[in-house]
Amino acid sequence: MPPSPAAAKPDVIVIGTGQAGVPLATRLVAAGKRVVIVERGKPGGTCVNNGCTPTKTLIASARAAHVARTSERLGVRVGGVVVDFAAVMARKEAIVRRWRASVERRLQAAGEHLRFIRGHASFVAPRTVEVNGERLVADQIVINVGARSAVPEIAGLAGVAALDSTSVLELPALPEKLLVVGGGYVACEMAQLFRRLGAQVTLVARSARLLPREDEAASEALAAVFRAEGIELELGRRVLEASSARGGVELRVSATETNEGGAWLRGTHLLLGTGRTPNTHDLGAVQGNIALDAEGRIIVDERYETSEKGVFAVGDCVPGPQFTHVSWDDHRVLFDVLMGRPARRRTDRLVPYTIFTDPQVAGVGLTERAARERGLDIEVATMPFGNIARAIETDETAGVVKIVIDAKTERVLGACIVGAEAGELVHVLSTLMLAGGSARALVDGELAHPTFAEGLQTTLMKLPRYALA
Repeated sequence: MPPSPAAAKPDVIVIGTGQAGVPLATRLVAAGKRVVIVERGKPGGTCVNNGCTPTKTLIASARAAHVARTSERLGVRVGGVVVDFAAVMARKEAIVRRWRASVERRLQAAGEHLRFIRGHASFVAPRTVEVNGERLVADQIVINVGARSAVPEIAGLAGVAALDSTSVLELPALPEKLLVVGGGYVACEMAQLFRRLGAQVTLVARSARLLPREDEAASEALAAVFRAEGIELELGRRVLEASSARGGVELRVSATETNEGGAWLRGTHLLLGTGRTPNTHDLGAVQGNIALDAEGRIIVDERYETSEKGVFAVGDCVPGPQFTHVSWDDHRVLFDVLMGRPARRRTDRLVPYTIFTDPQVAGVGLTERAARERGLDIEVATMPFGNIARAIETDETAGVVKIVIDAKTERVLGACIVGAEAGELVHVLSTLMLAGGSARALVDGELAHPTFAEGLQTTLMKLPRYALA
């Protein structure tokens, strides 16, 4: 008898079931390929299990609590607001299970030419991986192993029960006082989330401002909101030492201009939100002839191919922005590559992003600083988000809109938006940029009133060239 499809040599091996791995594997099967996909953890990768899905679900609950507490600003009086932390976490877990089950159904529905193996895959030779004692060989292998929380080097940290962005999602009870280390996306989202659920929160960051990679106006706007909500910000401080204390943890932090002697901070819980590191430490990269950079990320070319011919890598384990939508788009480009079709270049893509604080922080393209550092001839349109009619009517006035355009061509080069639904608004500009359109198209367009999107037009009209007579 001929061997079953599952037992035949695969055409492609995919390591990891993240946002690139699953759609790539199922599409390759639909195109006639025999595929093996391997996962050592829960199907769905970071996004489904401990990234986008659980965190944004919790953020929704936290926002509901915040809106209820502050509803009097809209003339609505609400009695004492009670956060049922167990119910909040149960809702989060139910939604995670829902999406994870969807991933599993998709793999099952792919048919007999897709073999799903649960286990840890590591290279033992070029284009050869071992899983559960079984060696698998394929002409093409795709690595989609993702990343995990990075652990900063802090004296005494090994002796402290610290949380990371995964373990904090499994807390059985709300922390009384949470110390958050970091000033980036994860740290900011988590700090506000737990503050709104009722915890006292102190955020400590080495950077002098929140979100140091963003436009300074964005950092300032978000910091003002955080302070207004009662989040204590210790910016421009390094954590020198961590130690256990009765009922929690203590951090010794460096001095600032106003506190030359440094300080000790005490909390009941410690959350490390200092970035992520690729899951390549146990991949067998050396045996697989796969080159890594100094941060452990897999080096790839414009076609996602690694130093070993026929082996490709996508998602959070390669250099570049670690976003779900980037990983998902990776699979689209790589699918064309593997099918021998013309494909976009990996670095030619325009990547919008959103930080799901409240207000949201969103951006695309070049910041004003980046554009000026490149010596570009630019014009910058800026307006407080609170000048938008819709923002005033909904009392969502915090934030700023900043749009950078080419002074000669009028094309949008980049944008930064801090405000309500900024994550939706940024796509107006990213789509315009992708189409190569002029900012004048947005200025001359009819935008419904009153909407937040109308504010983008109003911002551009702050420039003399677009001002009404």
